[in-house]
Amino acid sequence: MARSVIVTGGFGILGQAVAQAFVATGDKVARIDFAPSAAQPIDGALDIGGVDLTDTAATKAALDKVIAANGGIDVLVNVAGGFAWETLEGGSLDTFAKMHAMNLMTNATITKLALPALKTSSAGRIVNIGAGGALKAGMGMASYAASKSGVHKLTEALAEELAGTSVTVNAVLPSIIDTPTNRADMPDADFSTWVQPAAIAEVIEFLASDAGRSITGALIPVSRGG
Repeated sequence: MARSVIVTGGFGILGQAVAQAFVATGDKVARIDFAPSAAQPIDGALDIGGVDLTDTAATKAALDKVIAANGGIDVLVNVAGGFAWETLEGGSLDTFAKMHAMNLMTNATITKLALPALKTSSAGRIVNIGAGGALKAGMGMASYAASKSGVHKLTEALAEELAGTSVTVNAVLPSIIDTPTNRADMPDADFSTWVQPAAIAEVIEFLASDAGRSITGALIPVSRGG
């Protein structure tokens, strides 16, 4: 039976790959994004753009659209987020607030609001995007890593909170993702060592599947290129 899947940040490179993977298996997919529209449409996907996922009312309105169109929520994949590199001394404290909002508060807001629907699913799944760079933060990574560490701890705490329900909560922790932006920012890097968006999507699909039903509260590194 087709599941109702939400992918936040679904208009971006990783979100696109995740949404396409679920569509390919016959699921009903909704992409929710801050951007007004998707550069690449996906046949059969419900696209809801222009949504600030730190805004409770806007997020609830988007969820209501998904539930009305797709009959509930079975899988929530929290891809929405952002990245910043700057040193503490040379950067801005505003960046900490921005990363906290983009990476952690978007996740917490939509997850909290989606929980009632997810708990009515026979096999609810929440999959978050953490970061390998938040396990050991390098120079310039303080604001980003701090916010992604928050995602890691939210994942662990929520998994325990939902232990008596049908919902599992896990996070994947990619290393550098092979995207056009990353290639432009690091042109001299060895791209073959970077993880492919489609490979991350496959891990997410597994965690959302019946085969992944016994895994919850896990922080899973996804770091192998090729």
